[in-house]
Amino acid sequence: MADLPGIVVTGASGHMGQMVIREITASGKARLVGALERPGHGWIGRDVGTVSGGPALGVTVTDDPLEAFARAQAVIDFTAPAATVAFAALAAQARAVHVIGTTGLAPNDLTRIAAAARHAVIVRAGNMSLGVNLLVRLTQKVAAALDTDFDIEIVEAHHRRKIDAPSGTALMLGQAAADGRGVALDDVSDRGRDGITGARTRGHIGFSSIRGGDIVGEHDVIFAAPGERIVLRHIATDRIIFARGALRAALWGQDRKPGEYDMMDVIGL
Repeated sequence: MADLPGIVVTGASGHMGQMVIREITASGKARLVGALERPGHGWIGRDVGTVSGGPALGVTVTDDPLEAFARAQAVIDFTAPAATVAFAALAAQARAVHVIGTTGLAPNDLTRIAAAARHAVIVRAGNMSLGVNLLVRLTQKVAAALDTDFDIEIVEAHHRRKIDAPSGTALMLGQAAADGRGVALDDVSDRGRDGITGARTRGHIGFSSIRGGDIVGEHDVIFAAPGERIVLRHIATDRIIFARGALRAALWGQDRKPGEYDMMDVIGL
């Protein structure tokens, strides 16, 4: 076991943090060597296994990322933008692979993450699932094949607790559609229609967000022309798919050259 990559999980008490921890410990492919939480959290100083209602794992929850990252070969991070940016710099210092599933990152956040990627491997994706990344590639291909007679709309649905919209996955799909058409997404993005908006602008890519209940994640890419529609869809029913993808990315990143990668690189697309 000692020769397996050691992984630190940030946001250890969160839904994704807990799933990632379970996936690591069950995989036989990696070791859990650290569990991180924010200062003042009630789990600090306690075994991450017992505090989450399971067997002891021999890993104490800490609020010191520098100490945790120093013994890790990878960090898996589903937290918040400000925390992720700080973790990127520290993971780069430790030369640990940083797998980022955090969404809602602003342009300035991405600039700072790119700077960290000059020194270490960063794998960042708005969605870690294999199916979604196949959908992204299909979206790009279909958008490239169809002209602007086909309007593009991206509809996403998530649970009521999600704090950002459109989802990171929806933005990945929008970027794929824009890439397929050879345009800049910022120039053609339509969001949050309300009131008397006027007719739809030809060539624009629309986004709609639904929030409610416990929806894990649903994404439709609609290509609509007079007389016909093409709908590409992915439905997630269990968040474990994101944990599996994140672990796969952490293992893939070992011994890679420093740089910023995504799940397309990980799965060979």
